[in-house]
Amino acid sequence: MVLKDIKMPTKRNVISFGLAALLLGGFSPALSPAQAADKPLPVVASFSILGDFVRNVGGERVSVEVLVGPDGDAHVFSPSPADARKVSAAKLVVVNGLGFEGWMPRLVKSAGSKTSQVVATKGITPLSAEDDDHDDHGKGGHKHADAHGHDHGPDDPHAWQSVANAAIYVRNIRDGLIAADPHGKATYEANAAQYLDRLSALDAKVKAAIASIPEERRRIVTSHDAFAYFAKAYGLTVLPPQGVSSETEASAKDVAAIIRQIKAEKIPAVFLENITDPRLINQIAKETGARIGGTVYSDALSGPGEPAPTYIAMIEHNVKAFTDALKP
Repeated sequence: MVLKDIKMPTKRNVISFGLAALLLGGFSPALSPAQAADKPLPVVASFSILGDFVRNVGGERVSVEVLVGPDGDAHVFSPSPADARKVSAAKLVVVNGLGFEGWMPRLVKSAGSKTSQVVATKGITPLSAEDDDHDDHGKGGHKHADAHGHDHGPDDPHAWQSVANAAIYVRNIRDGLIAADPHGKATYEANAAQYLDRLSALDAKVKAAIASIPEERRRIVTSHDAFAYFAKAYGLTVLPPQGVSSETEASAKDVAAIIRQIKAEKIPAVFLENITDPRLINQIAKETGARIGGTVYSDALSGPGEPAPTYIAMIEHNVKAFTDALKP
């Protein structure tokens, strides 16, 4: 073979051969931020309301696993090994705090997880679960017929029932997502701003609706003490036979006191909750003659296709139930 028969590779061929060799050798180029975003950030939310907040802020950049799902009661939740696997796989865990998820520390320990956590109630001034914090003129608050034992500690954890507090939840979740996924900062900020505008409009709507109820009729009876933040924010009095945990059973003394008060104050309606046994409220309604004003959503959203699949739908549903039952 003479020299002229040898074909020297062109520059283009050298580049092609080199790239092929790298690919065949298993080389994988580093992903750009845009390519990395194609894989959603795995986030675990402790219960359904938080899951809705995370989805609204995170959008397509997150995949959300909820531990206590629609119509589930976080007060009595018992985590499974599958829940531990979810926590272990997450890049961020979002919890309510204020003692709401008493089972979470054990779950995180069993999962062996060191995943970052967002406490959604950070910055919120909690109401006391122990105080008889009420206003006899119906200007907002709650009271217990008797002291209740519970496993939440001194704070009432149901802070999401005030829409102004929900806005704090959203800001905390936004900041937690940015810390876990800095490349998504612009997306999280834009989504949060849009959702916060919707919450602001909702807050104004709730205030107007409750103001339309005569002041002397702004009293609600629900199964357990989940609406104190709502009452304080919007000017009602709530009278729950159970304490802040649905796990706590109402005593006969508590129930008798509520019945006497409903009769004395001519409270027109009582409300079932989606997470609690309806028998207690049915008993109270039967003995007082108060009508059942429907089911309200306290600690959990409903499933899809039902009245409260999102936080905003939940608040709108509850307000309509209250106003329909309490307005003369």
